[in-house]
Amino acid sequence: MASTGSGQDRLGSQSVVAIASEADRAPLIANGSRPYDCLVIGGGPAGLTAAIYLARFHLSVLVVDGGESRAGWIPVSYNHAGFPDGIGGLELLARMKAQATRYGSHHMAAEVTSLTKNGDLFVAVAGDLTLHARTVLLATGVVNRRPAMSNDMHAQALARGLLRYCPICDGFEVTDRRVGVIGTGAGGLGEAEFLRSFTADVTLILPYGLHDLDASQRRRVHKAGIKLLAGPCLAFDLREEAIVVALPNKNCDFHAIYLALGSDVRCNLAVGLGSTVSSSGCVTVDAKQRTNVPGLYAAGDVVEGLDQISYAMGQAAVAATAIRNDLNGLQPLHR
Repeated sequence: MASTGSGQDRLGSQSVVAIASEADRAPLIANGSRPYDCLVIGGGPAGLTAAIYLARFHLSVLVVDGGESRAGWIPVSYNHAGFPDGIGGLELLARMKAQATRYGSHHMAAEVTSLTKNGDLFVAVAGDLTLHARTVLLATGVVNRRPAMSNDMHAQALARGLLRYCPICDGFEVTDRRVGVIGTGAGGLGEAEFLRSFTADVTLILPYGLHDLDASQRRRVHKAGIKLLAGPCLAFDLREEAIVVALPNKNCDFHAIYLALGSDVRCNLAVGLGSTVSSSGCVTVDAKQRTNVPGLYAAGDVVEGLDQISYAMGQAAVAATAIRNDLNGLQPLHR
């Protein structure tokens, strides 16, 4: 992992892991006792940022995380401010969790399978536990659609930078390289066009059959100098500095392939409570990250916006502050 700062940084990588482990053993509030001020569902950058703020507001907070944050896939991020040498996604999450724990947040490794409301309280089921909270922050994120390859190959390709999902995050790393984009239609074409500002060698590959591009889109392809290849993508192979995709008529190698296959929003808990969602499935919120369900908030990729760590953290700060102020409006949070 990259170095993360000077001696003034009190959280070295070893202490981060130790503190994060202790957080998992933190005692939970038993059923029937005073409910949590906030239950945070999701332990990615949004959920952990909110936990830091909430704990520092002297609110009781529990983060329940299923361990599937996309941030954990990042081998090294070079566009996250404050880390000029880059930082790995898992280390960033561990540091954020340690920081939240330092101020009193509790953490539980589990999946919330049910979320309902009973009067003014939310009731969540996670494993064999029933949890109660006055407010809930959904930071459940999205699930990227993946190509047909084994989990092991997918993990290796991501770690080596051969397979990528976010040109905003790491387009700089493929400057003047040979790049493939798997996708079609508006989404695939938009990603291919975005990458043309990093490299002249961009190929848009359809994962199945022929491209779904209208005449206007094909003119954009021609104007940008993007090459088109029909699918389907039959197989993948990882080489030392390339990823090879097998197509019906030939094999093509690239320094990196970006996946523009879309994603699925983890909005089922919100929908179950009656929260409104957009046409893409993102949870609808106001300027303070409130949903239409009183006491329910959402932040991060589960909300419409820019899928970036910094953006998710900003939303989480807004949500946590709104939660604090809304609870204070119900009953002053005096010491």
